[in-house]
Amino acid sequence: MAPSGPGSVRRRCRRVLYWIPVVFISLLLGWSYYAYAIQLCIVSMENIGEQVVCLIAYHLLFAMFVWSYWKTIFTLPMNPSKEFHLSYAEKELLEREPRGEAHQEVLRRAARDLPIYTRTMSGAIRYCDRCQLIKPDRCHHCSVCDKCILKMDHHCPWVNNCVGFSNYKFFLLFLAYSLLYCLFIAATDLQYFIKFWTNGLPDTQAKFHIMFLFFAAAMFSVSLSSLFGYHCWLVSKNKSTLEAFRSPVFRHGTDKNGFSLGFSKNMRQVFGDEKKYWLLPIFSSLGDGCSFPTCLVNQDPEQPSTPAGLNSSSKNPENHQFPAKPLRESQSHLLTDSQSWTENSTNLGKGKAGNQCCRWMEEASRRKAPLASCSHPLWLDMQNTLILAFVPCWKRSVIIEA
Repeated sequence: MAPSGPGSVRRRCRRVLYWIPVVFISLLLGWSYYAYAIQLCIVSMENIGEQVVCLIAYHLLFAMFVWSYWKTIFTLPMNPSKEFHLSYAEKELLEREPRGEAHQEVLRRAARDLPIYTRTMSGAIRYCDRCQLIKPDRCHHCSVCDKCILKMDHHCPWVNNCVGFSNYKFFLLFLAYSLLYCLFIAATDLQYFIKFWTNGLPDTQAKFHIMFLFFAAAMFSVSLSSLFGYHCWLVSKNKSTLEAFRSPVFRHGTDKNGFSLGFSKNMRQVFGDEKKYWLLPIFSSLGDGCSFPTCLVNQDPEQPSTPAGLNSSSKNPENHQFPAKPLRESQSHLLTDSQSWTENSTNLGKGKAGNQCCRWMEEASRRKAPLASCSHPLWLDMQNTLILAFVPCWKRSVIIEA
């Protein structure tokens, strides 16, 4: 039997206190059900058709709200797999080595076959001393859970759980259905709320439930709309809350859009490929949470990486470091479509006309054919302008010679 001391008692007290926000939301939800379904729909509404429509729509939103909230609370956060944990020999070697280059050399050897491409701000391997493992990309240590969480977004006190790879979809649906729940209550309760102030309701306890129900629904609608809008923006950019505050660092430097593959693929990474599951709190996210495709472009592996403080290469898409190791099979298919991982980079480049002109000139150079038979100075000047605008430097001499 484990010894019980002051430390264990404090931990148990903290665990109990952490459930207070969840209990508060549950009690508020239970009261809202009584106030809307009983006091408003059954007691106050006189039209039978209005009662039936409101009760059916309300129970549908209530069921989806409770389902997604339950899944967000009780879905365990995923932790890094065993391959990211150091072996016993590596742990001993790491303890003997002092902090510095020798310490990093041990971690580099351990991470040699792992699909990790992000680094610390100083360019070092991301290592968790508490869990004694090499952190996968987008993984962070939660001080509340005292664990490393895959694709950690934040620790939410309202669900008493870490929001990460395993339950981020459930969290988004929880925000969406709770917002719809509050908006529906506020919209259908508005006319009775107006009657309360114009003395149009009978003097019963129902009118006080109607008044407080409208105030609560309107207040939560405002806060939930801003929070849900913010997380929709995060999904569209393929960012977590932590990455929005501190951009991930790759070997070439900081890149705030390093994991963004474009709006469509960013949505699919969270909600999955099958759209029939998008609105249901059923896990359908792509991948295993340990590896993620990036939008970075190939770079010469022999080229030295830029220090984290000098991230000028991030401004030039042609200098980005693309991971040399293969992605997990569940994630790599996001990069198989045309213009998948280069979607963000091509947006910074030339337009369709420029690309067509470039291909036309390259085809002419391969055939050794002149670009035009006309030798008018105006045409030659326009021809040179197109070459300078759309063709890379190392191809210009071949085209001009042709």
